[in-house]
Amino acid sequence: MPTVPEAGPVPPVAARAVSPAVPVPDAVPGPGAALAEVPTALADGPVPAPRGPGGGQRDGGGAPPLMPLARAPWEPPDDPPLRHAPERPAVPLGPAAPRTGPDSPAPARAAAHPGHVGDGPPTYEPEPTALPAATAENLARITPDTALDGARCGSGVLRAASIRGDSARYRGEPRRDALLTVRFGRGPTALVLVATASGARAAEGSHLAAADLCRWIGGAVGRSHARLAEDIRADRRGDLRAGLHRLTDRGFGRLRSTAAESGAESGEHPAGLRCLLIPADPECRTRVFFGAGPGGLFRLRDGAWQDLEPPHPAAGEPAGEQPEPPGPPFRFLAPVARSGDTLLLCGPGFADPLRGEPALAAELAARWATPAGPPGLAAFLTDVGLRVKGYADDRTAAALWES
Repeated sequence: MPTVPEAGPVPPVAARAVSPAVPVPDAVPGPGAALAEVPTALADGPVPAPRGPGGGQRDGGGAPPLMPLARAPWEPPDDPPLRHAPERPAVPLGPAAPRTGPDSPAPARAAAHPGHVGDGPPTYEPEPTALPAATAENLARITPDTALDGARCGSGVLRAASIRGDSARYRGEPRRDALLTVRFGRGPTALVLVATASGARAAEGSHLAAADLCRWIGGAVGRSHARLAEDIRADRRGDLRAGLHRLTDRGFGRLRSTAAESGAESGEHPAGLRCLLIPADPECRTRVFFGAGPGGLFRLRDGAWQDLEPPHPAAGEPAGEQPEPPGPPFRFLAPVARSGDTLLLCGPGFADPLRGEPALAAELAARWATPAGPPGLAAFLTDVGLRVKGYADDRTAAALWES
């Protein structure tokens, strides 16, 4: 029987360089094993410096060094140890902003407009204070604080805005002015209507009546827009005046009958209606204005304002062929636009300060009579919102810049 040689001493396995603070585990912990506690040397003492493959300490500086990870017991000895991937430097998306320090001068800023003209700031705050009261049943009757619209109309650019007055904003009352901008038809035969109605201040629910009057006028114009556009292009002013007069009288008569049915007194419904018809045909420069009650129609020409409010017969004077019905007198005008003109239609809350405060007229003329063209929607809203001390009603205006 052959003799088995005695086993010799097992050659020692070369140990890998491992930080003395982190002992190598004898076995891989199973799923239920608890995690080993962090050695006290790592918790209390300084973190050892990274070492290279030969155990030497690396010199710092620049990017963080590549640190070798301890090989797990199940990894083959021939596989190279895993290394941390170096962090990639951040790539700037644009030029760096200039640094500012305690001694750095502050960047120069353009002086902002105070938002008001005249002798001094108005008494009320420039921003809304209180929302109008609402119930679960009247949500459909809520009107927003501000309305803004705009479009290209034939040879002009339209801007329209309506803002709740400072007094209503402070007291939590709704905006009483109503604004409607709508287009009927397509192409050069289309017709644009701008309508604004102002509710009486002391009448409850007058903002609803103002909005109802605008919608009723809009529906009547929409049903006859093809004939109206043809009459405007043909310059049939007599037919236009008679037809629009009857239309306005029926609108106010409808509101008077509604007020009587609800038990309201006369005059507690919209006090003013202003409408502007704009043909979409760029070759037609005739603009038709009609309405009744307070408000204004202005034209900015060659940097100067012109009040185009048509006169109405005084008390005791003949009113024309047909008698005036009860209520505010009817107004009609069909001006012919010229290149560079700006036609302004507005309610009493904007017309009164424009007539009564020269600083407002001068400021708007400087802003609107510029070679840059009409303002954008946001800029026009800012212009209409220019406040004047002593004028706190709703401000509603629609302007047409002629090219």
